[in-house]
Amino acid sequence: MDKFVLSVLVKNKAGVLSRVSGLFSRRGYNIDSLTVCETSNPEHSRMTIVVKGDEYILEQIKKQLAKLEEVISINKCESMSSVEREMALIKVKAEANNRSTIIETCDIYKARIVDVSLTSVIIEITGSEEKIESLIRLLEPYGILEYVKTGLTALERGAEVMN
Repeated sequence: MDKFVLSVLVKNKAGVLSRVSGLFSRRGYNIDSLTVCETSNPEHSRMTIVVKGDEYILEQIKKQLAKLEEVISINKCESMSSVEREMALIKVKAEANNRSTIIETCDIYKARIVDVSLTSVIIEITGSEEKIESLIRLLEPYGILEYVKTGLTALERGAEVMN
């Protein structure tokens, strides 16, 4: 199954997120990642939706989304012509004997330590899904206490904008 990233511009109204997610669940499609935020125009929000499937499933999803009156436009983001990023916060055990190694590892990944306690650190990293997963794998031996990821967000390269 292929991974598809959809950028969906919607009216910024109560219940839109519920209607969009309901559309997926009613049809048995799973949302792998979903991010939503108001745009520079407060009347609009942008949803970045990641789904897995084939071209047929993608077309069905786009057709169903287009039927919703709150949907303004739908764009399939191609990885070569868009910028895609995800952010994660990772809480890791950090004792005095391994703290410097954890910090050095974070530096390599251009991650930041955003919180420090006597026994742990919280790391913030932004980048591709692969970059974040790679850092998580490297930190696992130290003891990851918990982590959270934002989900993918994307914008098309160039001067064109969604409207």
